[in-house]
Amino acid sequence: MAVAGPEVEPEAKGAARPAGGGSGRRGTAVRLGLMAVPVAFFTVFFAYPVTAIVGRGLKAGGDWQFGRIGEVLARPDILDVLWFTTWQALASTAFTLLIALPGAYVFARFDFPGKQVLRAVVTVPFVLPTVVVGTAFLALLGRGGLLDELWGIRLDTTVWAILLAHVFFNYAVVVRTVGGLWSQLDPRQEEAARVLGAGRFAAFRRVTLPALTPAVVAAALMVFLFTFTSFGVVQILGGPAYSTLEVEIYRQTAQLLDLPTAAVLTLVQFAAVGAILAVHAATVRRRERALKLVDPARTSRRPRGPGQWALLGGVLLTALLLILLPLGVLVERSFDGSGGYGFGYYRALQSAGSGSSSTFLVPPLEAVGNSLRYALVATLIALVVGGLAAAALTRRAGRLVRGFDALLMLPLGVSAVTVGFGFLITLDQPPLDLRTSWILVPLAQALVGVPFVVRTMLPVLRAVDDRLREAAAVLGASPLRAWREVDLPLVRRAVLVAAGFAFAVSLGEFGATVFIARPDNPTLPVAVARLLGRSGELNYGQAMALSTILMLVCAVSLLLLERIRTDRSGEF
Repeated sequence: MAVAGPEVEPEAKGAARPAGGGSGRRGTAVRLGLMAVPVAFFTVFFAYPVTAIVGRGLKAGGDWQFGRIGEVLARPDILDVLWFTTWQALASTAFTLLIALPGAYVFARFDFPGKQVLRAVVTVPFVLPTVVVGTAFLALLGRGGLLDELWGIRLDTTVWAILLAHVFFNYAVVVRTVGGLWSQLDPRQEEAARVLGAGRFAAFRRVTLPALTPAVVAAALMVFLFTFTSFGVVQILGGPAYSTLEVEIYRQTAQLLDLPTAAVLTLVQFAAVGAILAVHAATVRRRERALKLVDPARTSRRPRGPGQWALLGGVLLTALLLILLPLGVLVERSFDGSGGYGFGYYRALQSAGSGSSSTFLVPPLEAVGNSLRYALVATLIALVVGGLAAAALTRRAGRLVRGFDALLMLPLGVSAVTVGFGFLITLDQPPLDLRTSWILVPLAQALVGVPFVVRTMLPVLRAVDDRLREAAAVLGASPLRAWREVDLPLVRRAVLVAAGFAFAVSLGEFGATVFIARPDNPTLPVAVARLLGRSGELNYGQAMALSTILMLVCAVSLLLLERIRTDRSGEF
């Protein structure tokens, strides 16, 4: 199981796991060489900006003011933020597990027409930008939304809208993480327990559940992490009444300019994320040591009996109501203008007219081209940095490499708002005077893309028999040629999958980009947020139209990934 991104099985099914990837001084030198670029990248563009902004907040007159930590954490308003952040993350995680575990079973054990397409559909929300998810639920649950028009029900500015959006966003995490493992568990073990007299529930509880527990815990930790650090969903749907740590960091930084409070909240979030990732890593290692897996193709079959068909129907209905309905309403609202259905909102995106003249210096539609260009550059950076990091991690080692692995995961949970603001205050002097450069945006996006690249390529690289590399070296091949002739043919598809996921998440990055995207070069998520921040039917309709475009680009990317995946487990 990977933290994010799908694992891809090697095309050579019989490939053995590496014996250790080299040993002694040469192996250490290779590891250090491969780690040099990723370490430098994360030091300059992650550790330095985050440390700098926290340092500015905790320093006064050149002296550290650690007493501010206690002062901030004792404030009633901050305690309320911490409490809401924690309990809504716990509630979101519980609801997601409750709703998604039946789907995990269906995808693991049932074989039915359209299974691969449905798997791609339920995964679409995971790669959608949070601002699009918020916009979709606003169209469904908000003022003038579908429920408001039909029954006068409004759930925006309530915690229920936030929880539903979080379940929508993280449904695929549970389905593909737990279902991916479930599909590789040998069902004959449970059948043997039933032959020996155990009931269906007892056999599941004693045989299957213990094997699944590490995957369930890992999925729950990831859902908790993503909801604990939620930003776009809470900002759009929660209104001023609800604020997570990430939203409060943004408010203290961008609106109140209270860096000491923002710095303390960043440290709290950093500590929480570090603890979650540490527990997650231990859970994954436990699962990898404990299980013997089989080919998923041997474990799935067509549903049998009314109960199993009813379960499949229930999962399909859940996908329809939870996933397709919000996205369908989003698309419908993008065409529903004051004069009836048409392309009016899409045509309005082509000019910076009266409806958005005070918000954009350029036509909002230019955000599409900007986002595509930025995402392509970010994907290239993520492939280089993540590919080198995965190659270094392939050679199993001690605490140094495990610490490096944890470092790569931190951008998934550390405040993107802090990273974006840190870019502005640190990368403004030679030799890295980048504050006015377009490259800042793809650099911030690449920070989030790198973990996806690493988690996609690492399982494939570790499955390559290291004796093949050694044989190539004995025959006189240089390390570069050995990689080109041995590794590349086996990881080619994994590289394509990694590039696709990096592109999708880069396209939707919002937390850091909202600080550093220039007014004359907005990205799609930033443009959507700006339009939603202004009143008026035209602005609302344009936000729906831009969100639909962004959703379609992400969905097409994901469907293409499903076609080039080499594994059938569907695991993240």
